[in-house]
Amino acid sequence: MPPYLPPEAHRPLTLRDVSEASGVSEMTVSRVLRNRADVSPATREKVIAAAKMLGYVPNKIAGALASQRVNLVGVVIPSLSNMVFPEVLGGISAALEDSGLQPVFGATDYKADREENVLYEMLSWRPSGMIVAGLEHTDVARAMLANAGIPIVEIMDIDGEPVDSMVGISHKRAGREMAETILNAGYRKIGFLGSKMPDDHRARKRLEGFSEALQAAGLELAEVEHYAGGSSLAKGREMTASILSRRPDLDFLYYSNDMIGAGGLLYCLDKGLDVPRKIGLAGFNGLELLDGFRLRLATTDACRREIGLRAAEIVAGKNSDGVIGSKRIELSPIVNRGDTIR
Repeated sequence: MPPYLPPEAHRPLTLRDVSEASGVSEMTVSRVLRNRADVSPATREKVIAAAKMLGYVPNKIAGALASQRVNLVGVVIPSLSNMVFPEVLGGISAALEDSGLQPVFGATDYKADREENVLYEMLSWRPSGMIVAGLEHTDVARAMLANAGIPIVEIMDIDGEPVDSMVGISHKRAGREMAETILNAGYRKIGFLGSKMPDDHRARKRLEGFSEALQAAGLELAEVEHYAGGSSLAKGREMTASILSRRPDLDFLYYSNDMIGAGGLLYCLDKGLDVPRKIGLAGFNGLELLDGFRLRLATTDACRREIGLRAAEIVAGKNSDGVIGSKRIELSPIVNRGDTIR
C-alpha cells in the first residue's frame, strides 16, 4: 500500500481518502463498497483493508439530505436486558427530549466484534452524535469513532483515554473505596465473585482497585469465583455456594454487581449465616431491586442516570459554554453500607 497521511482529526472521511490510501480510483472504491462484482479480488481486498485502516464507514444517506446528518443519536451499550442500563437510557432520553434529537439503541453483549458491527451500522446512517458505553474498543471500532466527524461520548468509565468526550466514574476508585470500607469494618478473609469476566472491563478495573487497597493493607484476596455468563439471582446463589464450599472461613464476599450479590445474600440468609457479624457482603450499582430485601445489600451508587443526562447534554450542545464535544466529566461513586457491613 502506498504511503498515506491520514486526514486531519474530526473531518468526516470520504471516498477520496480511501482512494488515496488504497491507490485506486474513487469509482473503483465506490464499486467495492457497493459490493459490485466487476472488481478483481486483489483490488477488492486492497480497498477493504484501506477502509478498515482508516475507519471509513459508507454513507447510506449520501445525497438524501443536504446536511448529510439525521436527527438521531446512536447509543451503544452492552445489554438492553441488564437492569443497570435502563436508568442510563432514561437519563439520555430526558436530556434529548427538547433537543430535536432522537436516541436509537444497540446492544453488544460485551462482545468487541459485535460492537464493531453495531457501530458500523449506526454510523452508516450518519447520526448527529454517538454515546458508547466503555473506553475499550477494537482498533477498527476506535478508528470509526475517531473519524466520524460528530460528537462522541464514551460513558460509565473514566479510567482511560477517550476518543472525544467521556462521562462516568473511576471504577478503580470505586473498588478501592469499597475495599477501604470493608477493611475499616474489620473483615480480613475476603472473596471476590464476578460474572461476565473478563469481558466486563469496568468490573475488571473495580477488582484492580479493590486488590490494590487490600495490598496496601498487607492483604490479598483469599478466594475468587469467576463466571463468563450473565448475572442472575440464581447464578449469585450458585457462585456463593461454590466459593463458600471451598473456603467456609471467608468473612466477606465482594460481588461484581448487585444482581449476583443479591443472590448471594439470599443464599446466606437461607443457610442461617450471621450477616453481617460473621460474614459481610457488598455488590455494585445501587439497584432499586435491593430495596425489597430483608437486609439491604451494601453497594456503590454508580450515578447511572446522571451519566446518561450529562452525556446527552454534551451531544445536544446543552453545556453552559455552548461547546459540543471534548468534555471529560468525572462523577463520584457513593458507597452505601446497607445492612451487610457491620
